[in-house]
Amino acid sequence: MSFELRLYFDFIVFMLGAAFGSFFNVCIYRMPREESIVNPPSHCPKCNKPIRWHDNIPLLSFLVLRGKCRDCGTLISPRYLFIELLTASLFLAVWLKYEFQWVAPIYWILVGGLIVSTFIDFEHYIIPNEITYGGVLVGIALSLLYPPLHAVEGIGSSFLQSLIGALAGGVTLLLIAMVGEKIFKKEAMGMGDVKFIAGIGAFLGWQAALFTIFASSVLGGVIGLLLVLTSKKGWGSRIPYGPYIALAALVWIFFGRELINWYFGFLTR
Repeated sequence: MSFELRLYFDFIVFMLGAAFGSFFNVCIYRMPREESIVNPPSHCPKCNKPIRWHDNIPLLSFLVLRGKCRDCGTLISPRYLFIELLTASLFLAVWLKYEFQWVAPIYWILVGGLIVSTFIDFEHYIIPNEITYGGVLVGIALSLLYPPLHAVEGIGSSFLQSLIGALAGGVTLLLIAMVGEKIFKKEAMGMGDVKFIAGIGAFLGWQAALFTIFASSVLGGVIGLLLVLTSKKGWGSRIPYGPYIALAALVWIFFGRELINWYFGFLTR
């Protein structure tokens, strides 16, 4: 592939990611409020004026409008621009690693779920069932359609890998949550986190699910401790766990197989 053609595809994927990021912004705002993500069309939450098509161009419109509503001048949160840029960057990163493999658009779907879940959990401390249960169902369905997602050939084997991944992730985290509740005498984590990891396992398999649990625990423990020590609330601080699960799953998407190969290579030295 020529450099020019590669650059063209890279640009298309980046802008596709930015467009999906714009849609994810709608999901992040509306889903926890139990509003339709389709109707009504995008509008300013302050003055309720519909957003014109030329004011809804990913990345560009925010910069042109200087982060303000054209009609009422209300400031638009920089988060909207950040999520569009984040989604575009992650879509491009997946594309650069997997290119024309069918696994690339599948991972785009998963990345979308991770982004939406993360920012909803940050703000509302919940992960909607539409994402968690939907993640399990979509992960299993895509495993049936594309067995190489789990590095196997047969539909039956792929289905089994997806199902085991969902169960291994969900049950393991559920047991951890139950033990934590016994120790701390209060809810250690929400069931949304348990269902979230089950969805990731359905997409990526049992190895990824267990890796995600371990890595997210380490990330959450270190970052959570820093936040607790720097917060006025101290140990009373409320810290969402979903973002750490999402970050650990991203690590697996980009480096998971390499980490497994390195680990087993290290053991056999």
